[in-house]
Amino acid sequence: MAKTQKTATVQPAAAVQERGYAPLQYDVKIHSLYPEGSCRASASVNLNGSFAIRGLKVMEGTNGLFVSMPSYRTGNGEYKDICFPCTKESRSQLNEAVLHAYHQSLSQNQNQDQGNQNQPVSDQGQAAPQMSM
Repeated sequence: MAKTQKTATVQPAAAVQERGYAPLQYDVKIHSLYPEGSCRASASVNLNGSFAIRGLKVMEGTNGLFVSMPSYRTGNGEYKDICFPCTKESRSQLNEAVLHAYHQSLSQNQNQDQGNQNQPVSDQGQAAPQMSM
């Protein structure tokens, strides 16, 4: 007996707008910054407060920074994304949101480092706590 696959598209009336869907709101958290190597940061994204994506990476490529989606390796060594934006526009919005959060995190980290350097040696142990990423 063959398996049949059914898919359902649910569009709540409140979510449908003139363009077809409500705009996505991205809540991005940068977890770790890496100063060396091709992986520059790890991140997670929460979409509209209802769907979370963990395991995103900010990568340094030959053409600059890009966002790598969570993926797995197939038997033949190829990588496949576990989840991904379905349209060019949504991919662009996701990349923009993640890279913006990455740059903000970098500047906060640099500001904290500069603040710690300007304090006398005796006060450095009592400096304001740094944000863990």
